Amino acid sequence: MNDALGALEGLVVLDATQMLAGPLAATRLGDLGADVIKLEPPGQGEFNRTHGFEDLRVGGEMTTFLAVNRNKRSLALNLKHPEARAVLHRLVPSVDVVIQNFRPRTAARLGMDWPTLQAINPRLVYCSISGYGSEGPYRDRPGQDLVVQGYSGSMFSVGAADDDPSPGALWAADVMTGYQAAIGVLAALASRERTGVGQQVEVDMLSVVLDAQAQELVTYLNTGRQPRRTAERSAHGSIPAPYGVYRTADGWLTLAMSPLPALGEVLDDDVLRSYVDYNDGHRHRDEIYTRIRHRFTARTTEEWIRLCDQHGVWAGPVYDYEALESDPHVRATGAFVDQPQGDSVIRTTRVPIRMSATPPTIRRGAPQLGADTADVLRSVGFSADEVSGLAADGVVGLPSAAGTPVADRGVGVTA
Repeated sequence: MNDALGALEGLVVLDATQMLAGPLAATRLGDLGADVIKLEPPGQGEFNRTHGFEDLRVGGEMTTFLAVNRNKRSLALNLKHPEARAVLHRLVPSVDVVIQNFRPRTAARLGMDWPTLQAINPRLVYCSISGYGSEGPYRDRPGQDLVVQGYSGSMFSVGAADDDPSPGALWAADVMTGYQAAIGVLAALASRERTGVGQQVEVDMLSVVLDAQAQELVTYLNTGRQPRRTAERSAHGSIPAPYGVYRTADGWLTLAMSPLPALGEVLDDDVLRSYVDYNDGHRHRDEIYTRIRHRFTARTTEEWIRLCDQHGVWAGPVYDYEALESDPHVRATGAFVDQPQGDSVIRTTRVPIRMSATPPTIRRGAPQLGADTADVLRSVGFSADEVSGLAADGVVGLPSAAGTPVADRGVGVTA
């Protein structure tokens, strides 16, 4: 347990997002100490409560929901109900940040758009996350990671000329968008300290993925040169051989940008030793891949990594999750930690930010749907009778008596 106050202690965030990018942005603010109120519809809650990986659950909740909704309280509010707007607007003066990922125009229809909320709370920082932004012909299109990868051009940076486009295994577009949203919110909060007023922050997935390809796109936009897929399969169309993945006697080996003479020492290969110019890896890329493709099956991955380390060749293994969990560096650095979840704990990833004075903490798990509705509304002046009446009318949702959540125990898992 760590008793240090979080860097964002005292700030209140209203998280009106679902799926991955938005919830991740709000979770990171919660990890840094903010009080995050997750706004979701009564009944089934947000999308990830009911749609996950093969319907895999822990304690009744989807693992995908638990992964990106810790350090939050749940306010179940039916934004489509005519009385919900008054509840929302009564809450907004006490909020510092709103994050939403509605499609354009939906927020205005719900009374949750930037002009409406800014008029209520001029100090509000309002962050909109979307697939393609609030302008342009694609603004109403749904933004999803794989679709955005395709739009962005990134799939053609990987593989051989005859390969199908290769999507990334990570939800990189979503995750990077979540981080950019958090950066924008923090910058707006810093500006508010100087000016006393908030502002709107907009982040869209396509722009984020284009930004992540800055090196490739600056090269193309100024020289006309695209990443070139060649006959042999590479890990990036603009990086010289031996950049790629190779089968070993017991698994796979990755090789990064390494001097070919050094690789020649590893493989005892005079041809590779003769490639002393960096651009030889471009000029002879296909023949190098053909030459070395099957050479690594002679030894185990561990043996090759040892040899590569000796000669200054950047290399590593290709893990599955079981191997990753048992890796000595992963264990030594505490990459996986316990997260409180009701009466139990789940295993999760450590917050990837280190801070000496205000370290991020995992104080509470993902909330039960509506578990904090009454507390949140009472904190802004609603009486118990008003809360009960709103619940009876279907404006807000409360947890069932049998499912009443255990009170937050203040568990402070240092992340």
